[in-house]
Amino acid sequence: MTGIQPGLTVRGIGRNELPVADWLCTCGCHERARGRSAVIELTTRAHVQQCPHTNPTTGRAAA
Repeated sequence: MTGIQPGLTVRGIGRNELPVADWLCTCGCHERARGRSAVIELTTRAHVQQCPHTNPTTGRAAA
C-alpha cells in the first residue's frame, strides 16, 4: 500500500454506531477491532512508533 500512514483510527464512538478501530503498525501489520470492548483493548495496546510485531533481538517480524 502506498500513501497510507501508520497510526490508529477510531470511528463510531459516541454516535450510536458500532465502534471500529483500525491500527496500521509501522511494520505494515493491520489490526481491526469492532465493538466497544474490542476497541478499548486495541487502543490500550496499540503504540504508535513502537512495533510489537517484530522480534527485538533480530529486528524481524515474528512468525
